[in-house]
Amino acid sequence: MSTFPRSYPMSGGDDQHSYNNNSSYQTRQCIIEKLDLPLNSDLGTFRIADYGCSIGPNTFHVVQSIIDAVKFKQLEGKNETSLMPLEFQVFFNDQPNNDFNTLFITQPPSSEREYFSAGVPGSFHGQVLPRNTVHIGHTSYTTHWLSDVPENVDDKNSPAWNKNYIQCNNSIEEVTKSYKVQFTKDMKLFLEARAEEIVPGGLMIVLGQCLPDGVPLLKTYQGILVDTIGDCLMDMAKSGLTSEEKIGLFTIPAYFPQFSELETEIEKNRSFTIETMESVRHPLEDIPLSNHFLISMFRAILSTIIKEHFGEDVIDELFDRVAKKLAKYPIDFKECEKNVTYFILLKRK
Repeated sequence: MSTFPRSYPMSGGDDQHSYNNNSSYQTRQCIIEKLDLPLNSDLGTFRIADYGCSIGPNTFHVVQSIIDAVKFKQLEGKNETSLMPLEFQVFFNDQPNNDFNTLFITQPPSSEREYFSAGVPGSFHGQVLPRNTVHIGHTSYTTHWLSDVPENVDDKNSPAWNKNYIQCNNSIEEVTKSYKVQFTKDMKLFLEARAEEIVPGGLMIVLGQCLPDGVPLLKTYQGILVDTIGDCLMDMAKSGLTSEEKIGLFTIPAYFPQFSELETEIEKNRSFTIETMESVRHPLEDIPLSNHFLISMFRAILSTIIKEHFGEDVIDELFDRVAKKLAKYPIDFKECEKNVTYFILLKRK
């Protein structure tokens, strides 16, 4: 059996790199255009939830953008002096072993903060807040993470065995099918849970990445880089630093659906209307990506899972090897397919 943790937090501490880039402008405009809740003194407290918040600082930027948009919306066409200021409460949700200490240490000081904050530990694949609590929910670059390793991908006797690959790179059809089954289940649970928590008329904002229709992950630079990490693990097994058997039991529980697959799963949920679903430009698209940046980013994303399975001692050696391999065999970004960065706005019926 695999030995994965039930939760997959990002590396703790105040990491310098942002894996969670998102469009504040897009979020602001959609709230101004689509939010039609009564923003008056009867509402009292406006509640926001960031699901899969990690450790900041991105979550704080997102929260402030949402608050600014709501305040602007409240003032539209009204006399500012006649309005009772809203109070804002923000729920920061992530897995129980997320580094909440760093999250709250690095949040803006109370004198500059326009909200009351609370940490909410728990998997967003289930309900984590009471019914009809949230006015605006947000999640960014999280829904590709699965609640569990798909069935049979670590079973050598199954056609869905992922062999020595450490991800679903779409090279083995049965593996892709197994991952898709798990993704379908998890997306259903995610949307059902948000339908319970978000008030009627409330909004759910989902940002993330998926694949263009017909494009396998192995043709993207992200897919190539993770396959390179897998190759380096195999090199370490040949050197006796780990074992091929252990690698065969290791598969990252993440699935990047194709755009049409994602759209189908969103449309299945009848509790929300799709107000916006479109591709947007990712802030990193036009920036040359150095090997140092890529290794630092993927180390932050994957080190928790790798340490849980292989032990902490492998991390430095593994990423040193990845750096050397990328220096010798650099990724040709011009030949890589691009992932789709998507922005989805849902409204609770």
